[in-house]
Formats: sequence, structure tokens, C-alpha cells
Amino acid sequence: MARDGHVVPVDPQTTLTVKKKKQSSRNWILLDCTGQGTVLDADKYQIMHRVQIHARDLRILDPLLSYPSTILGRERAIVLNLEHIKAIITAEEVFLRDPTDEQVIPVVEELQRRLPPSNAVQLHVQGDGKANQGRQHDGEAEEDDSPFEFRALEVALEAICSYLAARTTELETAAYPALDELTAKISSRNLDRVRKLKSAMTRLTARVQKVRDELEQLLNDDDDMADLYLSRKMNSSSPVSGSGPAIWFPASPTIGSKISRASRASMATVRGDEDDIEELEMLLEAYFMQIDGTLNKLTTLREYIDDTEDYINIQLDNHRNQLIQLELFLSSGTVCLSVYSLVGAIFGMNIPYTWNENHEYMFKWVVIVSGVACALMFVAIIYYARLKGLVGS
Repeated sequence: MARDGHVVPVDPQTTLTVKKKKQSSRNWILLDCTGQGTVLDADKYQIMHRVQIHARDLRILDPLLSYPSTILGRERAIVLNLEHIKAIITAEEVFLRDPTDEQVIPVVEELQRRLPPSNAVQLHVQGDGKANQGRQHDGEAEEDDSPFEFRALEVALEAICSYLAARTTELETAAYPALDELTAKISSRNLDRVRKLKSAMTRLTARVQKVRDELEQLLNDDDDMADLYLSRKMNSSSPVSGSGPAIWFPASPTIGSKISRASRASMATVRGDEDDIEELEMLLEAYFMQIDGTLNKLTTLREYIDDTEDYINIQLDNHRNQLIQLELFLSSGTVCLSVYSLVGAIFGMNIPYTWNENHEYMFKWVVIVSGVACALMFVAIIYYARLKGLVGS
């Protein structure tokens, strides 16, 4: 005990588990408006204080817990949990979890490519000619009209939709040949292979369904979509709008320019009570259609598997009928042989019969009549079985 001066040893496995939990909770990367990435060594309390969200919202992004796909709009942030993409999007920055994950690295690279403003991109294309500069300027100007949080949200949605579509294509590539092989030859190996593919399809369908349901829920609720307009809410609370001092990230050296860009982007969005969410609705609808197409592919694959199962059951029923037919033939033969055994047993008994004396031909006629009766009985049984559909023709 500690009172007696003894030190209680600590289990090294427990220490390793605690270290892993701490490391996973502090593994973040910060991407700003210029696309610059900074690895953060911050715990959940520092993240909560910086982006102004509750602990229950940050718990959704915990990799040690299992939460369904979720897109939450808060006052100053968007909490994004889409499969392996766990991010917090603000009007100026993107916080992405587990940046060293092989599935998250492409998302980080795409964010770094698409988040910088148009003037930063134009610096790299000044030597390509006036025509190319004009086209680049027009394309980037259209992209700059979209708020920062929508560009980040679009990258995340595009990444998760492409990821699930790729997994679906891989499953289709493996499933259709396996189902055709099972149709051609029913074996334990083929059945086990199809069983594993069906389990993988069920899990993938559930994941795609969760993402689709989340997008559909957002599209059906105008208030939830309005909560995702962070730049507009930031503009209403910034010094530009005259509503008081701003409290957004005072440590940033370029906060003034960032607020001005966010203000221009938010003013470029559609105004009015009915048209405020048109831009976001078009964005979500595009990826909703894409994820819905992926779900339709999985539904088609499930129907193909169900059709294959029905075909296999029909084949098994056919084999079962053939076994019933063979059993019926054997039973009929057994009945016929039992009649001959009955005749032999009667004439083999040591009992004096009066009709057995001086009638040697009686045994021959009994055998002939018994054989004809057995044949007629066998034909009658087979005809009755075919009439009732117990055996095939």
C-alpha cells in the first residue's frame, strides 16, 4: 500500500493502451485558407475551445467509438463524420483527424490543392499566355464565389462518394464471376465464397445507406442546411457588419484579409429567405445522386444474388425429386420381391393341402400370376406418383 511506502507496479499493457488513446486523441492536422497544413498536438479540450463545439459533438469524431455517418451544423463549425473522414470545418480552417492514415492522405492533398484562393493559384500560371490566364481566372473566379466551408465540404463528400463507389466496383468485380461459377457448379468452396461476398455486400450496403440517409435528411431540412452557412454567420458577427468585435482566432496574423474574403464570399451567395440554401442544396443534391447510384448498384447486386439463390434452390429441389424417384423405384421393387417371397413361403410349408396333390402345374401358374400382379402393381405405383407430381416424367 502507498501508506506503507510500497509502490504498486503498473501493468505495461495498460500503459500502452492509455498512450495509444492519448496519441489518437491528439492526432490532428490544420488546413487554413491558403492550403497550408499544420500538424497539431492538441487534446480534445483545446480543440473544443478553439472551434467552439460541445464535447458530445467531438465525441462523434472519436475513432475508438463507432458512430454512423453524420454532418452537423453548429454555430461556428461543421462537424463531419463520414466513414474514415472525420473533420471539423470552420469558416477559415479545416481540422482533419488521423492525417497519417493512408485513406486520409489523399483527402489532405485534395484539400491543399482546392482550398487556396484564386489569386494564389494565378501566381503559378502567369507565364502561360494571356488566353490561358483568362481561362484560369474565369475558372477560379467561379470557384471563389463558393464559401470556404462549402469547398471543404465538397472535397469530403467527393472523397467519400468516390471511396464507396470504388469499394462497390471491387465487390461487383469479385461477386459476379463467383455467382456464375456457383451456378455452373454447386460446391462447398463456391458456396463459402459467395457467403463471404454476400456478407461484405451487406456491410457495404449499410455504410452506403447511412451516408445516403444523412444527405437526404439534410436536403429535407432547410434549417439544417442554413446552419452550414458559416461564412454568412461569421460576416454577421464580424467588425465589417458593425455588430461588435470579432472573436474568431485572434492568433491568426491574416485575420483581417480572411474576414474580408469571407465577407465577399458570403455576400456573393444567394440572398432571400427562400433562396439562401440554393447553393448548398445543389451541392448536396449532386453527391446525393452519386451515392444513390452506388446504392442502386448494390441493390442490383443483391437482386442478382437472390436470383442465384432461387436458381440453386430449384436445382436442389430437382435433385431431391430425383432421390425421391429412386426411393420409390426401390420401394416398388421391394414390394414385388416380397410377393414372390410370400408364394415361396406358402409352398414351402410342411402342411398337407388337398389341392397340392396331383396338381404339379399349380405352382407354375401361381408364380406366373404373382409376377403379372407384381408388374401391374409396380406400373400402378409409378403412374400414381407421376400423376401426383412426386417424380419427374
